[in-house]
Amino acid sequence: MTRKVKSPGPSDGRTTRWDEHRDQRRATLIEAAVSAIDEHGAGANIAQIAATAGVSKPVLYRYFADKDELHAAVGSWGAQQVLDRVIPPLLTDLPIRERIAVSVDGYLAVIAEHPALFQLVVHHRTDAKDPLADGRKTITSTFARVIGDGLRHLGVDAAGAEPWAHGLVGLGLSTGEWWLGRQTMSQEAVGRYLTEFIWHAFEGIAEEYGVPLSTLDAPPPAATPIRRGHKA
Repeated sequence: MTRKVKSPGPSDGRTTRWDEHRDQRRATLIEAAVSAIDEHGAGANIAQIAATAGVSKPVLYRYFADKDELHAAVGSWGAQQVLDRVIPPLLTDLPIRERIAVSVDGYLAVIAEHPALFQLVVHHRTDAKDPLADGRKTITSTFARVIGDGLRHLGVDAAGAEPWAHGLVGLGLSTGEWWLGRQTMSQEAVGRYLTEFIWHAFEGIAEEYGVPLSTLDAPPPAATPIRRGHKA
């Protein structure tokens, strides 16, 4: 007698509900890990994180394979905080230099609020399991899109958007590491100098293409021929 295989019926939603519950639980545990790192420093261990979350270590390991995976999740959380502070000001109607200044201030505010978290991901960024790898990729790709949109608004070649985005991320990481480590300058002063550096870098690029960066203060043109930078 041939055994009949029961075909799967319509989903009753239990799998979806479990996935949603698991995602919500992971998000709660990630926030607890951030709180533990804020309190205990970059060296916060699994026991301290579990205690902050109000769970046992075995429960924590149900959601994260190991400490590296948890640190990677924390790094992605931090990257999203940066994007939430940096990107919205760039999309406002403020003059472009003011947009850059507000975005820089937002970035510095995030790392000032979570210095231990920043130090954790920065100090381990050269490890085989870089906790900032996914977060840095997200930030860089977002910057590249924003820069590319700005260059296309100016009507110039946008091919440099990706390398310039990587350069901005590296600048932010190195400046933040120096600032938090030395504390020889106020947040306001660091923000001013960082804004000047970024502004003049892109102002110079725009001028080389023959279009002032302040053109971004105006609404986008209907159609502008692509201009390419001068060759040395």
